[in-house]
Amino acid sequence: MKKILLYGLSTLGLLFGVSCSDLLEEESYTEVGKGNYVNNAAEAETVLMGIYKDLSNEYLYSYHLSLLFTISSDIAQCEGNSTTSFREIPTNSHNPSTQQIMQTWQKLYSSIYDANDFIETVSSRLDDWNSSNRELATIYLGEARALRALFYFELVRWYGNVVLVKSTAESNIPATEYVQSDPKDVYAFIEEDLKYASEVLPWAVDDTKRSSNAYRFSKGAALGLLAKVYCTWAGYPVRDESKWAEAAKVARQVVESGKHRLNPDYETVWSNTCNGIWDAGESLIEVSFYSPTSLDSDQTAGRIGKWNGVVADAVEGQRGRNAGNWKVVYTFTREWETHDDPRMALSIADYKYDSSKGDGPVTYFSTVSSPSEDNYNKQRQLFTPAKWDTEKYVNSANYMVNNDKSCINWYILRYSDVLLLFAEALNESGGSIVDAVDAVNAVRRRGFGDTLHDLSYALSQEELREAIRKERAYELCFEGHRKQDLIRWGIYYTTIRNTAQELVNWFTNANYAVARFTVEGRHELLPIPQRDLDLMTKCKQNPGWGE
Repeated sequence: MKKILLYGLSTLGLLFGVSCSDLLEEESYTEVGKGNYVNNAAEAETVLMGIYKDLSNEYLYSYHLSLLFTISSDIAQCEGNSTTSFREIPTNSHNPSTQQIMQTWQKLYSSIYDANDFIETVSSRLDDWNSSNRELATIYLGEARALRALFYFELVRWYGNVVLVKSTAESNIPATEYVQSDPKDVYAFIEEDLKYASEVLPWAVDDTKRSSNAYRFSKGAALGLLAKVYCTWAGYPVRDESKWAEAAKVARQVVESGKHRLNPDYETVWSNTCNGIWDAGESLIEVSFYSPTSLDSDQTAGRIGKWNGVVADAVEGQRGRNAGNWKVVYTFTREWETHDDPRMALSIADYKYDSSKGDGPVTYFSTVSSPSEDNYNKQRQLFTPAKWDTEKYVNSANYMVNNDKSCINWYILRYSDVLLLFAEALNESGGSIVDAVDAVNAVRRRGFGDTLHDLSYALSQEELREAIRKERAYELCFEGHRKQDLIRWGIYYTTIRNTAQELVNWFTNANYAVARFTVEGRHELLPIPQRDLDLMTKCKQNPGWGE
């Protein structure tokens, strides 16, 4: 994503208790003096880049939506066994007043305002522009509507019963007048936006209109996201099972288009995203971070690789410190290692970097001074994700920023995800089992490098369902999908409980703090932020979080 220049900033000037909630109190990156700007497609594109920049915000994919909110599952957990500091949300010990929950809620709404503002402004001027400007601006409108759909998708699947704000005018009503929409209506609005986007946007590989489409929405991205939306809509809590067939239909468009493909080398997927290399075949939606030297008001960086990467100590002038706050749940490692899957070594790090022991990796087992099964088990709990290994993948020009953040990108949607969603939707809707198995096997063949590990066409629906769910864990582990997968499948609570028991059976002293706090019927959704709920008097708190 090219560096974004902001043409003027202003606050919305809308405050709870006056005309609007604090959920729209953020600075708007698209308020640019409408009377004197957005007079052609080029100026519209500049403003559009401001909406894209929202994706890299700390409260969205720089930290909260990529890492903090997504961690607690059967495959990953936060380090330690306490609930202090950043561990509150990862251990499910948060409450309606937890700051990060409010921050993401507000940032998503301010980003929706940015998108609404852009859509209204550009739409009102299309008729005054020449044909070439209209053609480009229509593409930009598709991008803005796809972005708005993504923001609403995150809102509805994390917060459930949200306020649907379709225009900037609706942002100006008193907070006391806000009412929550039924989630199915929010999904319908998302569907409308993504259908429009998929109609007007070109395939990434065919795009001759935009000067650059790297890290921007394309037809494939809109269709792929719509497939994911349908699969979520079909699951908990809405459970509209008619959407399985819709998911299969739109995913098939992507699969049969020939416009996307799996990168033949799984490891290259990670070296690419760690170094800002855009692969339009594999990557459908990817957040780009672009600050090679230091942080300032025009640059962004994320916590990718620092928070969820391989542990590395600080060596001045050589490397920044990687805290390795994500830990792999060892029962996942133990189960996966029985499959002889090459992806495991590229996904799970049983090593760290310790400058006192040289530049190379040091296995955790080698640090045990008093060998015993208990001591080895303690080390097994320290394994981290390996996909964002800064020491292995990141070149010196794209290294740590301020010894704290990184320029490593974040995949929101990969082609392998679409293939697995396609298979799942076919299986759940009674579609072609052959096509479903072929889609899963395409992912497995890339992973294993052979056809010896193909699934059988003779699997029952339940057997294929279980195989797809496991394959999603293997292929997409630690990429922010697992928790939401478990939620939409309606098995989040039972999976947490079962994992806790499996860990105790393995090692009595195993850490798994999330099991102590997870409550069925509560932790499938985040609470509505209490500060906003107190002002939105017509709105109700989510189930399990009190009135």
